[in-house]
Amino acid sequence: MRRGITPAGLVGLALGLAFLYVPLALVILFSFNASRLVTVWAGVSLRWYGEMLSNAALLDAAAVSLAVGVLSATLALLVGLLVGVVLARVTRFPGRAAFSGMAHVPLVLPEVITGLGLLLLFVALDWDRGFVTIVLSHATFSAAFVAILVHARLVDFDHALEEAAMDLGATPLAAFCRITLPLIAPTLTAGWLLAFTLSLDDLVIASFVSGPGATTLPMRLYSQMRLGVTPEINAASTVMIVVVGLAVIAASLLQKRQAAT
Repeated sequence: MRRGITPAGLVGLALGLAFLYVPLALVILFSFNASRLVTVWAGVSLRWYGEMLSNAALLDAAAVSLAVGVLSATLALLVGLLVGVVLARVTRFPGRAAFSGMAHVPLVLPEVITGLGLLLLFVALDWDRGFVTIVLSHATFSAAFVAILVHARLVDFDHALEEAAMDLGATPLAAFCRITLPLIAPTLTAGWLLAFTLSLDDLVIASFVSGPGATTLPMRLYSQMRLGVTPEINAASTVMIVVVGLAVIAASLLQKRQAAT
């Protein structure tokens, strides 16, 4: 017998959702505040969005974040696709358990440890920290999320389609590129969007591996917030919330579409 949610469960759910989303709603609300004081409401105004668009430092940081997000998501997609294919198709090879464990480590490893480890790696390699190191770092932990999506999709994939293509003369690589990739394209797109979102809102790892001239938007916002929260920061945060929210919704819709096919 199926039971509906109890009143206590409903209250707990409401409190949990309020704890998660009320702060975001307040940030969005006060980004339209006409007053310079973020705690005093003085009417609706778009003034701070104009101030944000005229802030060269914020715009430069946003450009860096977008470039890092696009490049790191693309690199994470390529690496995650290869890792997901190996986990789904190659069931036996020496060190498979270790390979699977290392592929999933970024999912559970604290970002502080990941950032510190990457920093020590770049120092050991004598690489100048900056734009490239941020891209590589973001791709490193984002690839694990892409690999999980690809692995989950390929586990349930109908191999008869590839076998039919190979019976008609296609090589295994051609069958994978012409049959498998188009069919799992929604999953790949969802993985790219997820990796882009993770890169866009990362602060901890970027703080370890960044350098001069490579300040991301979260780093810029955090540095400004140390001097006090301003409505301009609320406006920039609202834009980030909207962009990340749209990316998450798009990834979710693509996943549902893929599951329905």
